[in-house]
Amino acid sequence: MSSITLRLGVLLGASALALTACAGTSSASTDSAGASTTIDVQDNNGAQTVKNPPASVVATDNRTFQTLSDWGVELSAGAVALMPDTIAYTKDDSIIDLGSHREPDLESVVAAEPDLIVNGQRFAQFHDDFAKLTPEATVLELDPRDGHPLDAELKRQTTVLGEVFGKQAEARQLNDDLDAAVARAKKAYDKNEKVMAVITSGGDIGYAAPGNGRTLGPVFDILGLAPALEVEDSSEDHQGDDISVEAIAKSNPDWILAMDRDAAVAADDASYQPANELLAGSAALENVPAVKNQHIVYMPADTYTNEGIQTYTKFFNSFADALEG
Repeated sequence: MSSITLRLGVLLGASALALTACAGTSSASTDSAGASTTIDVQDNNGAQTVKNPPASVVATDNRTFQTLSDWGVELSAGAVALMPDTIAYTKDDSIIDLGSHREPDLESVVAAEPDLIVNGQRFAQFHDDFAKLTPEATVLELDPRDGHPLDAELKRQTTVLGEVFGKQAEARQLNDDLDAAVARAKKAYDKNEKVMAVITSGGDIGYAAPGNGRTLGPVFDILGLAPALEVEDSSEDHQGDDISVEAIAKSNPDWILAMDRDAAVAADDASYQPANELLAGSAALENVPAVKNQHIVYMPADTYTNEGIQTYTKFFNSFADALEG
C-alpha cells in the first residue's frame, strides 16, 4: 500500500469519527431519523424548551382549555374543577383533577409525570410550586401581559401553543377568526354611541371599567368604544365595581355589554338570577336607550371560566350582529 493511500485512509477514518461525534452532541434535540425531539418557544418567563411532542400534558390555564380540547390534546392532569362543562375534558375520568386555585391539590401533579404544564390565569401563583414538584417538566405560561393589547396577547398564546402541539394551521385560523370578528364589530360600530359594560353576580349589577375592568374592560380598547361612564379608582374585580344602578342609568348608554359571572359557576343555584332578567327587570334602567332598544349584548354563558380566544371571537361576532342589525 502506498503512503498516499495510507494517509487518505487515515483522513477518511478521522472524518467519520468527527461526524459521529457531532451527531452524538445533537441527539438531545433530534432522533436517529433527524426529527426534532424538542422545540424552543418564548413565554412570559423567557425562552422555554419543550419536548416534541410532549408525552404527558397538564393544563391549569382556563384560557387554553378549549383550544387544547379542540385540538385533541390529551391531558394527564388539569384543573378540571375550574373547567366549564362545555369543555370535553370534564367528562374524561382519566384526567387527574388538581382542583381549583382556592383548594389546589398540587402534589397530585407528580403522578402525571408531566413533560409540559400549560399554567396560568388562576393557577399562575403556583408556578414555582409546579417547578419544584416536577423539575423535569417545562412550565409554560402565556397569560396576557399587562400593557399589551388583549387581542394580540390571545393570538400570541394561540400561536405558541400551535408551535408546541404542531397545530400551526389551526392556530392561524383561530387568530384569523378573531381578527375578522374584531374588524366586523369595529366597522359596524357608530363612534357616537356610548357603551356601558357590566358584570352581574349574586343578583347585583357591577360596573366593568373601560380598559381595565374584568373581561369586558379590554373590549373598549380593542374596538375603540366610547364609554358611557368612567369612574376613578376602578378595579379588575371579578364581580365588577360596586356603583349604583342609578349611576349606570344616568350615564344613558346606547349599548350595554354584559358578562353573567354566575352563569358559569352558579347557574344551578336556586337563587341564581340571569343577567338578562336583572337588566330587563331593573326599574332604574327601564328608560335607558340600551334597554329600550334591546341593545344589550351578552358574553357567552361560560365566559367567566372560559376566557380564551374562542370566547372573545364569539362575543365580537355577536356584538357585530347586533350592531349590523
